[in-house]
Amino acid sequence: MVILDGGMGRELQRSGAPFRQPEWSALALSEAPEKVQGVHSAYIEAGADVITSNSYAVVPFHIGEARFAREGLQLATVAGELARRAADAAPRPVRVAGSLPPLFGSYRPDLFQPERVAEVLTPLLQGLAPSVDLWLAETQSAIAEVRAIHAHLPADGKPFWVSFTLKDEDVDATPRLRSGEPVADAVEAVIGLGVASVLFNCSQPEVIGDAVDVARAVIARHNADIAIGVYANAFPPQPKEAKANDGLDELREDLDPPGYLVWAKGWRERGANMIGGCCGIGPEHIAELKRHLA
Repeated sequence: MVILDGGMGRELQRSGAPFRQPEWSALALSEAPEKVQGVHSAYIEAGADVITSNSYAVVPFHIGEARFAREGLQLATVAGELARRAADAAPRPVRVAGSLPPLFGSYRPDLFQPERVAEVLTPLLQGLAPSVDLWLAETQSAIAEVRAIHAHLPADGKPFWVSFTLKDEDVDATPRLRSGEPVADAVEAVIGLGVASVLFNCSQPEVIGDAVDVARAVIARHNADIAIGVYANAFPPQPKEAKANDGLDELREDLDPPGYLVWAKGWRERGANMIGGCCGIGPEHIAELKRHLA
């Protein structure tokens, strides 16, 4: 069992870091980098084996076109360095995942602009590359964007992980990405890309178990050596028109650390061997996972 870290934005706000829209978690990279490193260190202390760079909001969607063109590379570099510094200071091996977010807006596969992928992705890749151990395309809503990201990855031999976000309203139905594409098709696609791990994140716990079942079945059919991971959020179900990082939603009371652990144990039983948390899941949740799952 590999223990992943939890969400960044809410922890930054809780630590007193500057935190506002539209910059979201990217604001602290320039105004309070020590807070970012502090959050990374808190997750490591809680037991995380993998921490994720704070580069999710380093895209024009959050920091604006002009600032991204001017500072995107620098901010991505800082995000990688802060995570690397925290990992290197740990008393045990900790890997750094380079976060490659939805390039044109979370939960919005309709905003995907294939002609701009290189323009937006290249500064992230260049800035993060010296510091990360693996690439993580996360909160992906559509197969097309994952394929586009993969096509631009450097030939550096680093593992490629892909994490999909699911339609929250599809409880007790065929698990689907927010694009409407079936999870089975998505897993088939990333197997073809040679991923090392397929994960599901930024979705409510209720929809993730079925997705894990589908992923396990597809991977077994291909006899592929691919890990399955989960890091859910602690929000109520997000409607179709929702936008990720559109404000700090209220958290579900039933997803406190013991409550989240119940779901995590279920995911482990269904085949997940990498578990952490997304929005609203903090170091106290990760410590609970470490105590009972590692």
